[in-house]
Amino acid sequence: MDHGTPFAYLYDGSYAGFLTCIYESYVRKELPVSFSTPEDPRISLYPERAVETEEAHAGRVYRSLSQRISLDAQRMVTRGFLTCMPEKEERIYAFVRLGYRIGPAVVRDLTDPRVAPLVTALTHLKGEAHQLQGFLRFSEQGGVLTAEIEPKNRVLPLLRPHFCARYSGERFVIYDRTHREALFYQPGRWAIVPLEAFCAGVPGETELDYRRLWRRFYDTISIEGRYHPKCRMTHMPKRYWNTMTEFQTEPGLRER
Repeated sequence: MDHGTPFAYLYDGSYAGFLTCIYESYVRKELPVSFSTPEDPRISLYPERAVETEEAHAGRVYRSLSQRISLDAQRMVTRGFLTCMPEKEERIYAFVRLGYRIGPAVVRDLTDPRVAPLVTALTHLKGEAHQLQGFLRFSEQGGVLTAEIEPKNRVLPLLRPHFCARYSGERFVIYDRTHREALFYQPGRWAIVPLEAFCAGVPGETELDYRRLWRRFYDTISIEGRYHPKCRMTHMPKRYWNTMTEFQTEPGLRER
């Protein structure tokens, strides 16, 4: 691909928008130096090109990932976009370009600097989702189970299969405070949608009783002579405590 004037690509921040950027870069024979959204505070010294999201173009790129590279590569790109990897778009774009050139072998070339950061980020994404399967806590609010999380990565797509299967007969909401999006589920239907704010309301006395029981259980099983705060934080990272009911017995109470 011949490269002309370098451009900083400006897009809407969606996965379809990013795939459209890849499409545009190949059609225009450009090598984008950066990808940013309107909310991005970074200032570019390069001319900007605004890329409008085109679902048809995004679909062509998405299909090409499996056809020209492999299904594993397609999965890595899709999940890579969910990570909090620094310069995420630039790194994924470099991975895609390499994949188009060398094919399926790209997913096994773990020493290549265009591959290794993505693999590491995917490991962190999977690990965080696995931890939240155990640390996520639901509260009952008017017949609906609600939970809030503060993940580093966008883990809702990975949590969805687990909780939709586990609570298939319930209605629930999982709100991601970090990325302002929520997973809504009712039997037979689900959706992950942007949501600027979520207020579950003040828990009722029954809910508070359950929280007190959880806290009492947590305190009872601890062995005073073996109290080891650092070990506890290794197995139950402190950044999850703020949304765990064991540490919330009254409205607004948080573990310090």
